[in-house]
Amino acid sequence: MARDEVRRQASGLDVAAVAEKVAEAAVRERETAERLRGNGSFYAFEMDRERLAVIWLAKHAEWQRVRDLMTALGWSVYEPEQDVQGSVWAREREERLAGALATQDDFEEQGREGADELRAEVRLSAAPSRLVQTVAYRAGLSPSQVLAQLAERIVVGEDGTVSVPPFTPSQ
Repeated sequence: MARDEVRRQASGLDVAAVAEKVAEAAVRERETAERLRGNGSFYAFEMDRERLAVIWLAKHAEWQRVRDLMTALGWSVYEPEQDVQGSVWAREREERLAGALATQDDFEEQGREGADELRAEVRLSAAPSRLVQTVAYRAGLSPSQVLAQLAERIVVGEDGTVSVPPFTPSQ
């Protein structure tokens, strides 16, 4: 994120302006490192000190990279599109973000699909457990599949009684 922020902020800046940003980032990096060690007060709002220190460390490193790149290639102004390495990193970050969003969408879709489902863990005593395992083995199913088929056939009587008509578990 620090790289993306620096690329956005650096766009159109000349070497002198980038050098100022490097110096500012160095000061911020030093200040946050000192505050991380407990030397000095933090801002009025309390932010995760370690996170803030890491952010400024990353920004400082990226500003230095941009400055060094501009100097080495003789650029008068920074143009993010010309920064090959920065562009690769930006694409990789976009791909990771797209993958994370797709995973989140899949998870949410499964949640919507499974909203009417009930997942339960059932503990049976020894005798019923052996019976379910035997039926499952004979039908070529897992015990949970047999229990799911059993649950699908539950009939609730008018008086609240629960029963299951005879059936043969199948795949």
